[in-house]
Amino acid sequence: MTAPIGRARVLADARARGLEIEVVERPAADSLEQAAVLLGIEARQIVKSLVVRRHTPDGAPREYLFALIPGDRQISWPKLRAVVGVNKLSLPSPELALEATGFERGTITPLGSSTTWPVFADVSMVGGRVAMGAGEAGYSAFVEADGLIAAYGATVADITG
Repeated sequence: MTAPIGRARVLADARARGLEIEVVERPAADSLEQAAVLLGIEARQIVKSLVVRRHTPDGAPREYLFALIPGDRQISWPKLRAVVGVNKLSLPSPELALEATGFERGTITPLGSSTTWPVFADVSMVGGRVAMGAGEAGYSAFVEADGLIAAYGATVADITG
């Protein structure tokens, strides 16, 4: 039996974590703002799931984390580095992001990731219902942010600027 792919992996992981999500199909979007319009929500309600590389000594295995950022905000590298407790973080290439998560950019989510990396969520997400990648192009997953945070034991902090 082969492992589930795309949104099937997302749904299976959510079920395993006892997390209620709603996956909806949507037309392709050229921007986060356009995706928000297509979903009938505001840009801030879409959460960007960024896979971030922690820099490790040469020869050490690559390490990553997820940074969950509302769509109307940008990551603050100094704030995130302080919360994570490292001096250097970066966005990996699309190929490394795929290798780290099993998802292509634009579909990345901690839900169903091929590796469970630590999750850091911006404090502004708390208390809301958000949309995020669903592991497959043309789909979005709606979830209660507090449930997602709890399901992953996410670190909640001010990580945006």
